[in-house]
Amino acid sequence: MKKIYFLFYFLVTFSLFSQQQEDAWLFLRDKPDSTSYITSPRLMLSQRAIDRRNNLQIIIDGTDVPMHQPYVDNIKAVSGITILGKSKWLNAVHIQATKTIIDDSFSNLPFIKRVEFANKTFNNLAQKSSKKLVLNHQNKFNNHQTEFNYGSTNDQIKMLKGDYLHAQGLTGKGQIIAVIDAGFPNVKTLEAFKRLRDNNQILGGYDFVERSANFYSGNNHGTNVLSTIGGYLENQFVGTAPDAFFYLFRTENAPVEVPLEETLWVEAAERADSLGVDVINTSLGYTTFDNPDYNYSYADMNGKTTFISRGAEIAANKGILVVNSAGNEGNKTWKYITAPGDAPSVITVGAVDINKNIASFSSFGPTSDNRVKPEILAKGASVAVINHANGAIVSSNGTSFSSPIMAGLIACLNGNEGFLLKFSTDNKSKRQKNFNNYLKEAVYRSADRYANPTDQYGYGIPDFEVALNNYIGSTASLEEEYLQTIKILPNPIITIFNIDGVQGEIKEYKIQIFDILGKKVFQQNNVISNEIDISYLEKGVYFVKVSKENKNKTIKVIKN
Repeated sequence: MKKIYFLFYFLVTFSLFSQQQEDAWLFLRDKPDSTSYITSPRLMLSQRAIDRRNNLQIIIDGTDVPMHQPYVDNIKAVSGITILGKSKWLNAVHIQATKTIIDDSFSNLPFIKRVEFANKTFNNLAQKSSKKLVLNHQNKFNNHQTEFNYGSTNDQIKMLKGDYLHAQGLTGKGQIIAVIDAGFPNVKTLEAFKRLRDNNQILGGYDFVERSANFYSGNNHGTNVLSTIGGYLENQFVGTAPDAFFYLFRTENAPVEVPLEETLWVEAAERADSLGVDVINTSLGYTTFDNPDYNYSYADMNGKTTFISRGAEIAANKGILVVNSAGNEGNKTWKYITAPGDAPSVITVGAVDINKNIASFSSFGPTSDNRVKPEILAKGASVAVINHANGAIVSSNGTSFSSPIMAGLIACLNGNEGFLLKFSTDNKSKRQKNFNNYLKEAVYRSADRYANPTDQYGYGIPDFEVALNNYIGSTASLEEEYLQTIKILPNPIITIFNIDGVQGEIKEYKIQIFDILGKKVFQQNNVISNEIDISYLEKGVYFVKVSKENKNKTIKVIKN
């Protein structure tokens, strides 16, 4: 009798197992129409996106090409499957069906390269892990809030010397930031976002969860995050990039934790790329799911296992500065950073308090392949944010806020790129290193623990005054080796400077002066004197470009 009961139990269990809906990604083998798209990039990318690629010397390739629709149609025609999403970058379709249907329908199709199940035990290359994950995903946005009586963002901006960037006119102007998050309720009505609305700084958005153009919905987490970058209340609250433009994308369905959210994030990043976005902020992270069979292990935090991290790496390689929160797992069982914060090219941000001490909740690195993560830190404890319900300034905790604080300043620093590109065109051989790599290196090197990174601090807290100087120093003097003797004296300058170290006659030289935003404020061909009067210029940072024939040198100067 016991054998009969056991057999019955086995048959019922097997039957239930075979009917369970599984998530899987179908990776397609090719894109037959690639050539026609690559030769006509406006079919798939905006002009701004194309310009960004050209400026950063990033080629347009097959990953930019849309998926081959006949392949997608063939998948859609299979009975019993549901298409949940897809990624052109990874050439993958996210489906849901029983394992039996997936195995029987797609194992032998010639255009299917491979199938990856969210349940890694079904995959031939699944990595085994003995780590047990304990995490309640429903607490991921449960940040403690209290009334913020004095109403100031001073601490979170000045800790990073963000005020120095703003004083130089670098306030995010001309930059486009995509905020990928869980929702943006009341952004279209709250006073703190009126400046964005009045100046048409919200360019659009999309709700990928509901497949809806109404992106002012969902969880309030995205509203809080956006406020730290673009919020503004006169004399009370200023985001880190108040003059930036924004796209708002909802990909996170807060009440649940499912693999589809990874796919939706990649879809949003692809949309951001096609629109020419400069910076992406994501205050999201993935390790465990409602179905524990889909959980990741720490070994998977290697930057190349999770679907979202693979997508984030491609986004960065397309020229987008991707900034991501490290996660709030530092004092939990998981402890470590979350995906996509493990991706090599993502700027991963941890949290400190007002005294620059690490916040206990800030996730630890390194990645499982032993890379420094998080790289940098910003204020994440008692951060000033805008309450989505009543527009009040409140205090909140989480790397969810250290990340956008940092993303805004990254965008401000990146606003200096327009100036740098003026000089890069003179010697294209010097442009083989993506300017974004210069920028990230400049920020990391400015951090207070750069020489001795640790698992939770990473490189530490950056100083954006130092970072700006590092960035300019590493990129502006692209031809310095040809005119090494040229100097500007004195520097800083009050009214007049001298061009020192000239070889030959001064009239053989050409002088141009640019402000911090790259606007030309002075030019003199065939210079008549070593002395240049700039008494009429306002105080600030300028760049003197000294040229002779096809050679030039650029020197940063300060006008007092």
